[in-house]
Formats: sequence, structure tokens, C-alpha cells
Amino acid sequence: MTTAQRTDPRSQVFGPLVVRYDQRVLTPRPWTLMQSLWAAELATQTTGRILELCAGAGQIGLAAAALTGRALVQVEADPVAAQYAHTNAAAAGLESQVEIRNTPMQTALQPGERFTIILADPPYLPTADITRWPDDPATAIDGGPDGLDLTRMCLHIAADHLTHSGMMLLQVAGQPQARAVTAALRTTATLGLTHIETRHHDPDRAVMLLTREHPNSNP
Repeated sequence: MTTAQRTDPRSQVFGPLVVRYDQRVLTPRPWTLMQSLWAAELATQTTGRILELCAGAGQIGLAAAALTGRALVQVEADPVAAQYAHTNAAAAGLESQVEIRNTPMQTALQPGERFTIILADPPYLPTADITRWPDDPATAIDGGPDGLDLTRMCLHIAADHLTHSGMMLLQVAGQPQARAVTAALRTTATLGLTHIETRHHDPDRAVMLLTREHPNSNP
């Protein structure tokens, strides 16, 4: 594949958006719109900013922002994906309510920052499995030996940055990974995150709702 082919811009309808991207960025998955719609549902119960970790080209968080009118902070380490997030925010008329931070997520937030909803769709495939998807950028799908390296990082960030009774929506690889995340929460009780519900798109794709009882944070 030539460089020109790899960087040929594409577009795709994603809920209320038309998302632009190219093959250097993970192709937007239609089923991930479930996460945006669930965020919009939860937003009717609370106020405050939304945070998106591992934002990619930005579509999940941007759709949630468009549906809710909420301020959104997006964190994406890859500069190409972050630039597409900027492009997609501008195309959707959302620039004034969206801040995009092109930096690793572990250094993206200040200690006092709090969010009422956190979205995360981290790379969640075990490293041994990523060769099954050769067209996808490895950094966008490789979740480490057990697929949970980036997921664990997202959980720790959520524990530190959710408001009291704030909510996290986490994409996982179906019920087996949802069970692994629930087990991890039980063994890391100091995180203060509780699993509330899991919604399944199909056997391999699901979204978990977690809450944070955070007595020292502002409501």
C-alpha cells in the first residue's frame, strides 16, 4: 500500500456526525455509537463536563457532546488521531465546547479536574491477537498481554477524576472481558469504582457502566 493510499481521507456517518479519518487512524466502529447514546441518556441525570480517554478520531465523545450540549475534554496520544478529532469537532460546529489534549492520558489531567461522565474505548485486544486485524493501527488495538493494560489505566484515571457519584462508560471485548474488569475492581477496592450494568452489542462487544463514590470530590 502506498503512502498516498494510506492517507487518503475517508468519511463515515456516526450518529449526528460525519466523521473524517484515514487508515493511520482506527476506523470508527458503528457499534461504538451505543456508548455515545448511553452517555446522552446518563447526562439527563446530572450536570458537568464529559471526559473521553483514548479518543481516536473523536467520534464517540463528539457524538455525546452533540447530543447533550455538554463541554467535552478529549485525550488522545496519537497526533494524527488528535488532529482528526480537531477536524471532526470543527465540522460538527462543536469547537467552542470541546478541548482536545494530544498527550498520553496518564499526564493529561490536573489533580483537581473532575468530570461527571468519563468515556473510554481503550485498545483491548491481547497482543497475540492483533495480527487478526492487519488493517488496524497496532497502537489503537493492542491492549497488552491480557488486553487490559490500557483499561486498567483508564480505571485508575476515572477513580481520580470522577465527581462524587460520577459515571464511567467503558468499552470492553464482550462478557469475558467484562467479567475480568469486574474481578479487577473487586481486587482493587481502593479505586472505589462499582459496576452497575453491562450492555451488550454482540458476544464480542459491550459497554460497562461504573460509578465512583468519591467523598472528597465536588458534586
